[in-house]
Order: sequence, then C-alpha cells, then structure tokens
Amino acid sequence: MSDVTEEEVVDERDSAPGEEHVNAREPAGGLRGYLIGLFLAALLTAASFTVAGSDFFWKPSIPAALIVLAVAQMGVHLVFFLHITTGPDNTNNVLALAFGVLVVVLVIFGSLWIMSHLNHAAMNPDDMIHRMR
Repeated sequence: MSDVTEEEVVDERDSAPGEEHVNAREPAGGLRGYLIGLFLAALLTAASFTVAGSDFFWKPSIPAALIVLAVAQMGVHLVFFLHITTGPDNTNNVLALAFGVLVVVLVIFGSLWIMSHLNHAAMNPDDMIHRMR
C-alpha cells in the first residue's frame, strides 16, 4: 500500500473559483508574473508616449503604431493580470470576455450607425430657415 491518502492528493483542475494554485510552469503565476506584467505594461505605456510625442516617427504611421501598442497592452493585461490563458479551466473566463467584447462592439458601432443616420437625415440649416418663412 501507498503512504499517500486520498486527502493528500490535490488535483489542480478541481478547485473553486478564486482558489488558485500557483503553477511554476505558467509565466503569469505568482508575484514574479505580476512584476513581469507590470514591467511590460510600463514599457508599452512609455513606448506609446514616445511614439505619440516624438518627431522621430513617420507621421502617417503613428496611429497604426499606437493601435499595435494598445493591442499588445491589452494582451499583457489579459495574460499577466486577468490570467486568461488557453487552458481548459479558463473556458468560462474566455466566454465572459468574448461576450463583453461583443457588447462593447455592438454599443460602439450601433451608436456610430445611429449618429451617422441622424446626421444624414438631419435637415440642412439653410433649408430649415427657408421652411420657417
């Protein structure tokens, strides 16, 4: 017989939400992961300010560079601070994130569509004065 009882065997996949076991194999686990994420986030923020505020870069490429840096910043936050990974235990987190992104996209593009339609359908000020006479 083995000296290990059933209670001593811990399956890392069998845990309650919020009861996280730090896995040394994950780059985002523990204090080290948070410090790496903080360093990368600060580096990307400084790079964004440098791109936006210097004359070193070609002017038409600045918006594209800022978009790339923003997407990289979101990736750093998702991996190092929100711990969104491709593991099987993160399915609910990924689905909740995807639903949140869908809602934000629908609100933004729906608002832009409504404002564009209202702007197109709005009466020209000269026509408004002409109708008032």
